[in-house]
Amino acid sequence: MPRRFVVSFVPLVAALMCLSGVTLAQTWNSSGLPRSVFESPEGKPAPAPPRDLTGTWDAGPGGVSGAGHVASPFTPWAQERLKDIKPGNGPRAVTEEFINDPLSIMCDPAGFPRLLLYELRPVQIVHTPNQILMLYMFEKRWRVIWTDGRALPRNPDPRWYGYSVGRWEDDYTFVVETIGMDDRTWLDNAGNPHSADMRVLERYHRRDRDTLELTVTIDDPTAYTQTWTPRNKLPLKLVPADADLMEMICSPTEAAAYKKLVDSQK
Repeated sequence: MPRRFVVSFVPLVAALMCLSGVTLAQTWNSSGLPRSVFESPEGKPAPAPPRDLTGTWDAGPGGVSGAGHVASPFTPWAQERLKDIKPGNGPRAVTEEFINDPLSIMCDPAGFPRLLLYELRPVQIVHTPNQILMLYMFEKRWRVIWTDGRALPRNPDPRWYGYSVGRWEDDYTFVVETIGMDDRTWLDNAGNPHSADMRVLERYHRRDRDTLELTVTIDDPTAYTQTWTPRNKLPLKLVPADADLMEMICSPTEAAAYKKLVDSQK
């Protein structure tokens, strides 16, 4: 079985069926829109509505980062942390029996910003009077981004998905700052670490009605010698409003069964 299939968080039941030789009827690794939408846009797009990100957005193949990201140079703190990280992908990849990825092996939450850097599947964006809600297909997670003008907390308790505030930079660019992430999570499936001091900047630029560009910048001086940008103007396409997205939820019982099956084949 290809190693990427193990850790890409295609539902673990699918991985079990692959190992046992069962053919899958559904293409689990499919995003919400056909690839042709991302390869050859048709016609001139309609203009974007001002200050509005409403809808379901799909990054397509570009949102799924199998091999992880090329990070900024590590600090000594991060190099020491890496000694205990055993990913299934990227330059430090190990074989299945040694992987200790808390997401794919234990079904821990992906955390933030791994949800954006690793498996950015379709996400629905909902506006409320004082928040923007991000509803992710992957893991069926959701985030709250406060838009009521509040400041970031000075010393927040660690959260899997951090604490986020957002503002409109102009009529078509929404900027989000996030702090307070739990440092147990990885940044991606290559096992790039982060500290509790990390700050994440997201920029959502609505280029036209059907295209939303995402840029993600990591600022973590404890773990990296400089800021770096693992997502740079990644295009997301608007999904039809009547689309019914699949459910992708990690099950600890399936994870345990998968690990047992891998161990039995050593």
